[in-house]
Amino acid sequence: MGSLQKPIILNVIGDRAIRFGKLNQLIPAISNKVLANELKELEIFGLIRRKEYKELPPRVEYELTSAGISLMPILHEMAKWGNTNMAKQIIIKGHTIKV
Repeated sequence: MGSLQKPIILNVIGDRAIRFGKLNQLIPAISNKVLANELKELEIFGLIRRKEYKELPPRVEYELTSAGISLMPILHEMAKWGNTNMAKQIIIKGHTIKV
């Protein structure tokens, strides 16, 4: 997927429709610009759907597509593995190797 933020964004969206402002509030470490770009890429990849409402003020919501939903178990397993001692040892070794 290309960035560390995309799995976080997908996980935060989860099984609900969510607005940009709420995403921004729930992931404060990602700037507005980066969040907007990541959402555009996820939409291009077919993992999320952007739904515009013709209201004043304009409202936009994001939700996972079936492809995005199918990716969630894989992301959860990767996160679970990332918390294991084996993963931590690999990370430690990676930091001590000089290239």
